[in-house]
Amino acid sequence: MLEGVRAMGYVEPTPIQLRAIPLILAGRDVIGSAQTGTGKTAAFALPILSELGQHSPQPRLLVLEPTRELAAQVETAIHDFARFTNLRTAVVFGGVGYGRQMDALRDGVDVLVATPGRLLDHIERGTCKLDRIEFVVLDEADRMLDMGFLPDVRRILDRCPRDRHTSLFSATVPPEIETLIQWAMRDPQTIEIGARRTPKESVKHVIYPVSDAQKADLVLELLKRVNYDSVIVFCRTKHGADRVAHLLKRNNHAVAVLHSNRTQREREQALQGFREGRFEVLVATDIAARGLDIAEVSHVINYDVPQHPEDYIHRIGRTGRMEAAGDAYTLMVAEDIRHVNAIERFISQKIPRVKLENFDYRYTALFEEGKPGQPQGGGGRVRGARVRGGYFCGPARKRR
Repeated sequence: MLEGVRAMGYVEPTPIQLRAIPLILAGRDVIGSAQTGTGKTAAFALPILSELGQHSPQPRLLVLEPTRELAAQVETAIHDFARFTNLRTAVVFGGVGYGRQMDALRDGVDVLVATPGRLLDHIERGTCKLDRIEFVVLDEADRMLDMGFLPDVRRILDRCPRDRHTSLFSATVPPEIETLIQWAMRDPQTIEIGARRTPKESVKHVIYPVSDAQKADLVLELLKRVNYDSVIVFCRTKHGADRVAHLLKRNNHAVAVLHSNRTQREREQALQGFREGRFEVLVATDIAARGLDIAEVSHVINYDVPQHPEDYIHRIGRTGRMEAAGDAYTLMVAEDIRHVNAIERFISQKIPRVKLENFDYRYTALFEEGKPGQPQGGGGRVRGARVRGGYFCGPARKRR
C-alpha cells in the first residue's frame, strides 16, 4: 500500500486523510464531511485496503455511490491505490449491459463499487453476495437521499453482516440521513473539515442580474470577454443543458454535454474530452457538481440558479480546487430571487451583483433590487437602461 501511495505522488496527507485514516484503522465508524478536491477517496480507501490484506474470492469492501460517473471514478482510484497488491476491484452501475460486470463478479473481487439500483439487480439475479462484507462506505449520502436511493441503501445494508465497519461521507446531514446513521452505524466519530456552508476563499463568485430574454446573449458575451482555460456551465434541466450546448456550438465553441439522458459511452467521452482539452466548455446538470475528478477548471457559470443552496456550494467548488484561483458567475433572472436569497442565507453572505460593462442591457426590475423604496420584482423593459444603484459594476475578471 505504501508503494502505491508513493506511486500516486502523495507526500503529505490532506486534513480529511490525517483525521480519518487513524480512526478507520482503529475500527471506528466514521462520518466525514469535506469539500471536493480534498482527498476523501484516499481517506477511506487507503486504511481499508490496508486492512483487507490478501485477495479473497468474495467482496469485503462495498462502496455505494449515487451516480455511475462517481462509481467509475472511485473504482479507478481504488484500483490505482491497490496496484501493488493482489486485491481485485470491480464496479457495477446501470446504463450498460450486465455481461462484463457478471464476469468480474464471477472471477472474484475484494472491492465492489456500485450504484444502489444495479447492485440490487445483481443481488436478485444471484450474481452478487454481500455476506462476507467487512467494510461499507456510503459516499455522497445526501445526494443518494436527493435521488431517492435511501430505501435501496437500507435493503443493501440488510444483506451485509451487522458486524461490519461503516463509513458515511455527506456534505449535509438532513434528518433522513441522521435516521440512517442511527440505524446503520455504531457510535460513529464525526469529522468535519472546513465550513460546509462557506464557498472556498480561492473562488471569486458574483451574480449577473439579467432579463430572461438576454440570458443567452449574456453567457455568450461572458465567454467572449473572459480569458478562460476551461468552463463548466451548469443548467437546471437536461433539456436546458442540450439547448445551451446547441447555442454555444452554433457560436463556434467546442462543447461537451453531461446529463443523465446521455449514454454511458457519451458521458465518458464528454468527461475525457473535457479533461484532455478537446472541449473547452462542459455543459452539465448537477450530476457533475459533486465529486467528479475534473481538475483545473478555471471558470464555472451557473446559467440557471440552483434550487438547493447546497448545490450552489458544490457547483462553484468545481473551480478553485486545491487552492487554485477560480471564478464563478451566476446568471439571475427575476424568478430566481427566492433561490438566491436562500443561497445567501445558507452561506451567510451577500453575493456581489455585477453589471457587465458595455453590454446592451434591457431593463429588468432586478436592477432596482436593494434600492430604498423600490419594489422587488415586476416592471417593464427599457432598452439600454443603465441602472447602477446597489451594484458593483465592472468587467468580468480575467484569468490570473
